[in-house]
Amino acid sequence: MNLKKLHEESSGVQAKTIFSASEGKVISLQILKNNRLKEHITKVPAMLLCISGEAVYEDENNTKISLVSGDFTEIKPDVKHWVDGIENCNLLLIK
Repeated sequence: MNLKKLHEESSGVQAKTIFSASEGKVISLQILKNNRLKEHITKVPAMLLCISGEAVYEDENNTKISLVSGDFTEIKPDVKHWVDGIENCNLLLIK
């Protein structure tokens, strides 16, 4: 299975759960160039891993992290954050 085949080319931002465990899940995200995963808050700790392309993670604490293939960042609970697609990108959200 390939992450890119999980998503349609036409939609700017997509999320699909690809694995659910008894205490968490893994979500495949696709964000196309110049699209944004709008600001939101997670209630549990999470990790965002860039598989391909380029994205920028930002949060309300003025954290700004550029992510390219292989890069990852921790997402803290109860912190408003968002992600911008700089280039078409595929990411894994693990929580």
